Amino acid sequence: MALKKIFCLTAAALITGVGILWAGDTASFVDLGFSPDGRIYMFAQYGVESKSLKPWADLFVVDVPRNNFVSGGRVTYTHDSPVPAGQDGSGALYRIIARNAALADQYQVNYLRQGQPLYIALDNDSSYPGETIEFRDFESGNSYRAHLVPYTEGSGANLKSSFYIDLENTSHNGARKTYTVGTPQLKRPLVASYKIKKVMIAPKDGSIIFVIEMKKQTDNGYDVRYMIEAARL
Repeated sequence: MALKKIFCLTAAALITGVGILWAGDTASFVDLGFSPDGRIYMFAQYGVESKSLKPWADLFVVDVPRNNFVSGGRVTYTHDSPVPAGQDGSGALYRIIARNAALADQYQVNYLRQGQPLYIALDNDSSYPGETIEFRDFESGNSYRAHLVPYTEGSGANLKSSFYIDLENTSHNGARKTYTVGTPQLKRPLVASYKIKKVMIAPKDGSIIFVIEMKKQTDNGYDVRYMIEAARL
């Protein structure tokens, strides 16, 4: 009995230690749709702050050909009190969407015109640095190969990183095109790694969206956030 009790205490200490090491909050990604011509894409993310337990949400509007935000296309909201027990923070998402309906109307974003998924990473897929993925658009017959190329410098509080994606598009008739997607000169502070979490294509107009999962270093571990890289094929 004594041995069993000691083992249980040790296991509990190890679990607690792991929890402290990886403490942080994880965002949920939300596809909010394209404009009719596929030139504008809107997405959001939301979650709950690990320390304050306050729900938060970010909303972004992207000019796909420029692979950059439109003017006023970055909005953030954090609620002023902790989330009630049992809730996931999605209330902050609903509030930020409602408050920015005029932004969606301005850019003619249609919430029902969401991206067609071409690739979704498995939750237990731990491949991060320098990953290569292959996927296919069965509707068009095009196949794709994407290689994420990361770059990091410094460590601790001085950590900075960037990445770009080498994309190869092979059409159904064998014609091949290559693209460089991303902004490698943009170095993001405290981001430790990047992962291609999802790839989508706009309905019938050749806009491709890479959903990138970022692990951002914090005092007690990592926060998980999302960004996108966009290209007009």
